Amino acid sequence: MARFHPLPVVAVDRPTDDSVALTLAVPPGLREEYRHAPGQHLALRRRADGLDIRRTYSICSPAPAPGDEGPATVRIGVRLVEGGAFSTYALKEIGVGDELEVMTPAGRFTLEPAPGMYAAIVGGSGITPVLSIVSTLLARVPEARFCLIRSDRTAASTMFLEEVADLKDRYPQRLHLVTVLSREEQQAGLPSGRLDRERLTGLLPALLPVDAVAGWFLCGPFGLVQGAERALRDLGVDRARIHEEIFHVDAGAAPAVPVTAPAHSTVTARLDGRGGTWPVRDGESLLETVLRNRPDAPYACKGGVCGTCRAFLVSGKVRMDRNFALESDETAAGYVLACQSHPVTEEVELDFDR
Repeated sequence: MARFHPLPVVAVDRPTDDSVALTLAVPPGLREEYRHAPGQHLALRRRADGLDIRRTYSICSPAPAPGDEGPATVRIGVRLVEGGAFSTYALKEIGVGDELEVMTPAGRFTLEPAPGMYAAIVGGSGITPVLSIVSTLLARVPEARFCLIRSDRTAASTMFLEEVADLKDRYPQRLHLVTVLSREEQQAGLPSGRLDRERLTGLLPALLPVDAVAGWFLCGPFGLVQGAERALRDLGVDRARIHEEIFHVDAGAAPAVPVTAPAHSTVTARLDGRGGTWPVRDGESLLETVLRNRPDAPYACKGGVCGTCRAFLVSGKVRMDRNFALESDETAAGYVLACQSHPVTEEVELDFDR
């Protein structure tokens, strides 16, 4: 069960003018709870002006080895979003010694370190979880190799530039780094411009043996991830080898479809070993219904992106407005995003514990 704990900030670094990296200390008694897989994220909570503000940020530090004690610290990267309630606070106000309310790790954009060739296509702050994936994989598995293709606007806006350069110096034969700047010409390397579907379809076979890659990790804005997935599918890559995490979704990327709940619809939910049944109000998502009665229900973005509110659909039918978090095998297995789900049948049962 995901839980929030107060964690102190022990370091504040600024990779770029519009981003900040926060290192949080994990007390010995909580280290097992904050054990994380490479690629997972943390939800942070802040109460301001009577509102409960939650945002998810990926862990960029390496994951602890299976036999080790849980992490003594975790590090996250935050990029400023125009008008962002949490990112503005993080960049302008958070300092060493402050305590933040931090949920235990979640997310399935992960890689279990194993021998083989892996690759990532990332844009902007999408480097954050991939930095954890790459550093963990190369440190644990000497036979593993990684090709990192990253897109940024300019060199000055590139997050974790030094950290990636250090990894390249440490593993020169095992890490292939390709950088593309969309708004700035480089003295060497690829020409500037966006990494869209057409460009990637031609570029990828020239960089690496596409068929030999065991896992592709796509992370960043919706447009880049969508274009990269289509390019890989054009090149014959099996969908099961493609893993995605979207950081930003334009309002029109996948418009929500209003759904009216059946009359007298109810949701039964099991959460942290306890269950309850409650009526669903007209137009309400299942998460909203559960939160009215169980404020401890897990959620973060409420936009269908982070996957924190994932639940197993035990019975009944629902309709999801959006889904940018669950893989096809998860939805096929019966998982839904509670924040995007509306009842189609009069009775729906969810299990948040499964």
